[in-house]
Amino acid sequence: MLGLVVASLAVATPAHADPVRDLEYWLDDYGIREAWNTTRGAGVTIAVIDTGIDGTHPDLAGAVVGGSDFSGLGARNGQQPVGSTGSEHGTLVGSLAAGRGSAPDTGVIGAAPEADLLSLSIGFGEGEIGSDDQIASAVRWAVDNGADVINMSLTRNTRDWPESWDDAFLYAMDNDVVVVAAAGNRGTGTYVVGAPATMPGVLTVGGVTRDEQVSAEASSQGITIGVSAPSEELVGALPGGGHAQWGGTSGASPIVAGIVALVRAAHPELDAANVINRITETARDRGPSGQDYSYGFGLVDAAAAVNDRVPEVDENPMGDLREWIRVNRRAPADDPTAAPTPLEPSAPPLIEARGPSGTLYPTPGQLRDVGIPLLVFVAFGGAFVVATARAVRAYGATRRRG
Repeated sequence: MLGLVVASLAVATPAHADPVRDLEYWLDDYGIREAWNTTRGAGVTIAVIDTGIDGTHPDLAGAVVGGSDFSGLGARNGQQPVGSTGSEHGTLVGSLAAGRGSAPDTGVIGAAPEADLLSLSIGFGEGEIGSDDQIASAVRWAVDNGADVINMSLTRNTRDWPESWDDAFLYAMDNDVVVVAAAGNRGTGTYVVGAPATMPGVLTVGGVTRDEQVSAEASSQGITIGVSAPSEELVGALPGGGHAQWGGTSGASPIVAGIVALVRAAHPELDAANVINRITETARDRGPSGQDYSYGFGLVDAAAAVNDRVPEVDENPMGDLREWIRVNRRAPADDPTAAPTPLEPSAPPLIEARGPSGTLYPTPGQLRDVGIPLLVFVAFGGAFVVATARAVRAYGATRRRG
């Protein structure tokens, strides 16, 4: 099957003459191109709390307008990918939210290609302070530096979260910032969502296959899921200028974060609760009517979220974090020692792709450490060679009742 993929990339003539852009099926299937007739997200800022975004990638030129490092391992502006494993993650995520493409019809273009990005680099299990505290500080920094949306393609692997997150996430919500989080990936044993995807008020994103069925490999389940978005056969930008085909709710989440940016740009008068409400109310129903543990309110629909008439609400449809804290904080967390990790779905076996010099690109170590299914495109005279990353089984999680 992989041989067929390689052959098609080498000889096919895509509609845009660009194999990377042609892989972005969600732009049409989820109403994103149609929404661009109204807005492309200009004036909205998305903070990406992750391993750091390489803002020098051609597809991200001009997109990353600021950032900071919270690990003590990276650059002060947050644009040096950090971590001994999976440092590519933040660049992949950022490109799906607000990639510009390297030209009008080439390279990765994000759901909100005129939104700005803030790169907040975190060391997952590494750094001068614990990951929990890094994330709490990053959330506050994002709010103080103009974020309208925060994307978190990570999980704490438990249903609960530290009290430092109470204050940080309330600070974001009190300052009208929409927080978007990935549900997690069943391919690595995370069968139900974990924090921050369990936190009331957070817009949690589940994942579906290309044929719009809940993903058996790349989406956890849970009653806190708000909407679902593509999580398989994705493509994103790699640090240093390459591209990768990958999967997981790590990719579904920034697609939705970009759509949130489109809604905020089209409806600047709306508060965060009503922005989230437009996303959930206009989602295309899947499964049982209303919110369910597989699809949430349904499949995200960018054009409908931007353009439909939706009555305003007084409360966030994803819940009230302040009320949850008032009722539940008296109980101890079930695992206060847990640490957040980037989301890592399973992957096919490693296949090496050698360039003209005989060296590997990426190196075997890079592929092993990524821990997400990468199909890395390496251009040699217009052809593309495919490499896949090995899986890293990372974690398990428990379910919190809503």
